[in-house]
Amino acid sequence: MRLPLPTPLLAVEAADTVRRGVGAVVLATPGDPVVLGPGGDDVEVTAEVTGGAGTTTKPGARWVLGVGSGTPSDWRTAGANLVRALNGDVERGGATTFDVLLTPDADVRSFVLGLVLGGYRFKVTGQDAPKRIKSLRLVGADAEAVRVAADLAAATALTRDLANAPSNVKDPAWLATTAAKLAGAVPGLGVQVRDEKWLAASGFGGVLAVGSGSSRPPRLVHLTWEGAKTGPHVVLVGKGITFDTGGISVKPAEGMHLMRTDMAGGAAVIAAMIAIARRSLPVRVTGLVPSAENHVSGTSYRPGDVVRHFGGLTTEVTNTDAEGRMVMADALAYAVDELGADVLVDVATLTGAMKISLGVRTGGLFASDDALAAAIADAGKRVGEAWWRMPLLEDLAEDVKSDIADLRQCPPGPGGITAALFLREFTGGLPWAHLDIAGPARSEKNYDEVVAGATGYAARTLVEFVENYGR
Repeated sequence: MRLPLPTPLLAVEAADTVRRGVGAVVLATPGDPVVLGPGGDDVEVTAEVTGGAGTTTKPGARWVLGVGSGTPSDWRTAGANLVRALNGDVERGGATTFDVLLTPDADVRSFVLGLVLGGYRFKVTGQDAPKRIKSLRLVGADAEAVRVAADLAAATALTRDLANAPSNVKDPAWLATTAAKLAGAVPGLGVQVRDEKWLAASGFGGVLAVGSGSSRPPRLVHLTWEGAKTGPHVVLVGKGITFDTGGISVKPAEGMHLMRTDMAGGAAVIAAMIAIARRSLPVRVTGLVPSAENHVSGTSYRPGDVVRHFGGLTTEVTNTDAEGRMVMADALAYAVDELGADVLVDVATLTGAMKISLGVRTGGLFASDDALAAAIADAGKRVGEAWWRMPLLEDLAEDVKSDIADLRQCPPGPGGITAALFLREFTGGLPWAHLDIAGPARSEKNYDEVVAGATGYAARTLVEFVENYGR
């Protein structure tokens, strides 16, 4: 089965002038009376025109879009709701291109993110796709700001594509091949795909153990961008579990279908690497995505097994459903021992505990270094992704130790913290951050620029962080 990806996205460009004979969108902010932006002199202000963020009305020939108080969230909501309203109008025979007349204080980056991502749609279907708005021109926008925001939106959308793909198609080989194909189209972005034979010869015991129950063997995706000869070498590691049954510690049936998105962290790393290379950022960065399918069979790994990871550390398995940390441990150790990493950032849908702690709109941030934690949180704030720093409680560190192996996979206690403490054992003392996106990687409804399904969370943060770290 061929999947419709990358998903076609709305084209957004900057412009200096308004086109004749083309529909226009006027911006509005709340007030008494409502304040209209450029082009609003002849617009009738009806009771429906409130200026509230994301409100869309068409009192006459022009659309009126409310941008609220002008926060980044307001601008993303405004952009998303505008494109959804225009798409609905296109289905009724409306125009497919418009000029949006910006105000001088417009948050162009947030607005473009909303416009491009709010209309995102992933559906595997035999029917013709519905008609959609094709392009928008932002009159008065800075062209560079539009381009950067569109690149960030494309990274988010690609992450969504990969995570939304159904797992009857998306096995580790498909994910690796797709990543290689996409990366191969970007000049200068190196890509290697390592198969199960290479993983076995190299000692990736965690990846092999998790993948042992599936007839579809594991892979490691290795992406390299050498945009600079100096500066810190950042290694990004993303969990690439293409489907997670829980293994022998099998998950409840309810909600298991959502496990097609359990490789959302790996998808974010792939998409971020492609965006970094497309923008030719002057940085040194490597992306690693250990990928496996955690299945149930007579060859599955078991609770009580002892697994030897890359580099030699051993882990006592206590729950086969805690498979993400097993594959991530191999990749982190590989980055430390073989790649000359200066800083490590991993991202994963790792623990249900983090979803309980922070809900579904905020990612958990663990870090061994205060400056690194601040850099990631600040990057997320600039691109509209929220992170909350969680503690690495040293009084729990000893619980990660095992009586029969070096480490214990699932110690008792707060699951998100103990999972992070387990991963820390493979970081070699380097500056390291762990991003747990179990909550925000999926959504059941639309909000701001997010649509139901995979959200693409973390891809924008990774790009923004890598661009600015160490400068």
